[in-house]
Amino acid sequence: MISAAQFEKEIELIISNAIREDIGDGDHSSLACIPAEAKGKAQLLVKDNGILAGVAFAKKVFEYVDPEVKLDIKINDGEKVKKGDVAFYVEAASQSILKAERLVLNAMQRMSAIATKTKEFVDKLEGTGTKILDTRKTTPGIRALEKWAVKIGGGENHRFALYDMIMLKDNHIDFAGGVAKAIKKTKKYLETNNLDLKIIVEARDMKEIEEILEEGGVYRILIDNFNYADTKKAVEFIGNQCLTESSGGITLETARKYAECGVDYISSGALTHSVYNMDLSLKAM
Repeated sequence: MISAAQFEKEIELIISNAIREDIGDGDHSSLACIPAEAKGKAQLLVKDNGILAGVAFAKKVFEYVDPEVKLDIKINDGEKVKKGDVAFYVEAASQSILKAERLVLNAMQRMSAIATKTKEFVDKLEGTGTKILDTRKTTPGIRALEKWAVKIGGGENHRFALYDMIMLKDNHIDFAGGVAKAIKKTKKYLETNNLDLKIIVEARDMKEIEEILEEGGVYRILIDNFNYADTKKAVEFIGNQCLTESSGGITLETARKYAECGVDYISSGALTHSVYNMDLSLKAM
């Protein structure tokens, strides 16, 4: 994953771009009927059950819009919530609250949904030693938020993007002329460019796993679209030579069976691409 400073920069970019997109040359609805000096108070109402996420992000948004904002947080990121809970109270210029409202809600609703889904996987895998990973199947422009939500839900982040880890998948392998050639070329590339990046390689069958292990220097083997029996066999064959990861259409219903095969990680794009937003609202008081 990227550094904490780099991640923080991504969050700053999301906020500035979202405010630019939404406000443009002014929130004319508020400007038309609310005096600039008017002060207001609002509460973040929870209208669903699950895991709350995005409170820390909301604080950043409000402070970006109005440095004098006051936030009274009642429920923190990662905590369970139920319908009727109040997550926080916000006091600021009324115009500031209205400027930040939609970004705060859009982000928190999606982040909470992702955190809730992630926690379901975490609970399902409890006791197995297997960790749940996200993927790059994220919404363009807000990947940092979605990966942040996965962490809040108890999951782990895969690589952030194409630049912070090497991941040789089926198309890389086929274009390179095979898994052994792909790994050799990758090692040479890293050496030539003085790069220190971990290498993950996707394997489609036991033969490719054998080739990967023969080449060595791989951080993790992605055991892709294997059934339970073949996954267990692959994990036993790999042993302690590198870490293992199962992927390929794994659902909440099948996750534990794959974990019981002994893999270190399970990755699921469903954490971020198949969620229904948690119902939240920001109400004036």
